[in-house]
Amino acid sequence: MGSLALGERSCVTLLGAGTQGRRLAGSAEAKTFIWLMGRKANCMPRQILSVISSRNLDRWQQEALSLMLQCVPERIELKRDILQQLDATAPDDTIIASNSSSYPISELIEGLKLKNDQRILSAHSYWPPETPAIEIMGHDNTNPACVDLMMDRCLQHGFEPFRVKQDSMGYIYNRIWAAIKREALLTASEGVATPEEIDKIFKSVLKTPKGPFEQMDVVGLDVVLDIEEHYAAKRGNIPERPRAYLKNLIDEGRLGVKNGNGFYQYSKSAQGQ
Repeated sequence: MGSLALGERSCVTLLGAGTQGRRLAGSAEAKTFIWLMGRKANCMPRQILSVISSRNLDRWQQEALSLMLQCVPERIELKRDILQQLDATAPDDTIIASNSSSYPISELIEGLKLKNDQRILSAHSYWPPETPAIEIMGHDNTNPACVDLMMDRCLQHGFEPFRVKQDSMGYIYNRIWAAIKREALLTASEGVATPEEIDKIFKSVLKTPKGPFEQMDVVGLDVVLDIEEHYAAKRGNIPERPRAYLKNLIDEGRLGVKNGNGFYQYSKSAQGQ
């Protein structure tokens, strides 16, 4: 996987140091980005932006910031607050992107007062970090040149970019994956088969390296639940049982690879990958 650097300008900022942010940071060239560490659970997003404004803005301008990419958790108010503040803080020609697995950028910026919404878009990448796919989606007012530039530079830096041509909750791949994931959870919650058995038959038939429960462990069960709650709120016909199943696991402290305990158990070395 290549760097996220755009054009001749060399500085890229990643906001959010969770699973996605750390992995994207690991794929960026050391000379091309400033990695801002993520917030603690009890910190408000405005506290993050105060650090950005007071400590790093001059450096961003000096280093010709090309892209700001927020990778914070799938919580819409958090993402909206940060996007609005980034728009107010970033240089005018800096592209602002949101890395979200389900929220379209149109929903994230709806009703926000922005100084330049034409440079705002979504850029959603995948796990593991060597996965080259990245989906680029704008909104009705995104400058097509910004999307073209992101597509072109992502391709140059080793990604396989896909343009999402219409506003789409879940983009392209995750709309398909959501149905698979939900049915896998429902199947396990009904006692039809264990997560291990479901993963095994899934891999046997489709010849994939990981089954749906292994994939959910990598993503993080809390993140999976946030996404499912979003789908349920928007579509209204999503079954409750898969979400209840996830909530029970999370209440038991099972989050997946990130804390070593999900549908499977993981070593400390696996947690750091």
